[in-house]
Amino acid sequence: MTIVNIGLPTRALRQPLRRALATAAELGADGVEIDLRTELPLAELSQSAVRQFRKLLDDYNLRLAAVSYPTRRGYEDSSELDRRLAGTRQAMNAAAQLGAKVVINRAYGQLPEPGSSERDTLLGGLESLAREGTRVGAQLAALTTAQPASELADLLAELPEGTVGVALHPANLLGGGQTPIDALEVLGPLILYAYANDAVRDFGASRTLEVELGRGTADMPAALAALDARDYLGWITATGSDSTDAVTELGNAVAYLRNLALG
Repeated sequence: MTIVNIGLPTRALRQPLRRALATAAELGADGVEIDLRTELPLAELSQSAVRQFRKLLDDYNLRLAAVSYPTRRGYEDSSELDRRLAGTRQAMNAAAQLGAKVVINRAYGQLPEPGSSERDTLLGGLESLAREGTRVGAQLAALTTAQPASELADLLAELPEGTVGVALHPANLLGGGQTPIDALEVLGPLILYAYANDAVRDFGASRTLEVELGRGTADMPAALAALDARDYLGWITATGSDSTDAVTELGNAVAYLRNLALG
């Protein structure tokens, strides 16, 4: 199995950013994902800060796998949409300066029905972000949610091909009764980025609980093999769960992925 790039989100380590970079390197990660809202806010990202961060990555022999820019509402919500889109465009530009080619966001809260004004708003917003991504060289990847992957595929099919992609999130998919394999069947060519995480169904509470990688029902070996069969050469980023010892859990996740790569 070809797993070339293993990443860790620095936020998941629950440490200050500089320390999280050192920890990610110590755990054997190839790169990191950072949050441009909470860890390296756009308002503080001067050219000097960009140079300093890139030097830190070099010092720890890490690469920037992706940046996340989570917005409080999706792009289908017209309330303050211009500000949300402007912030995302700024994040895409910053990602390119920092060395990342992928910007991750949920993209929508509830996927609007075809023909609705909310869907038109969503498509218009995504089209504007697609243009910015092409201009700066950092593409938007919509995070998979509990909603059917086929509906996300239908939405993206309404946009120019190759302009907006997908970030595969297995635990989110399990929350909607889908498996990563199910999602790969319809989203395969659109996947720009993939998470490695796991979950189990809490039937008493009608929800899913994220668990340590390999301990749930995501069947990550099968999912990664399916990505490999599609010649996916992007990042596999382990996110962890709500463990009280995030560093140990994420270290185990990196080792788990390395073992899969050797198997």
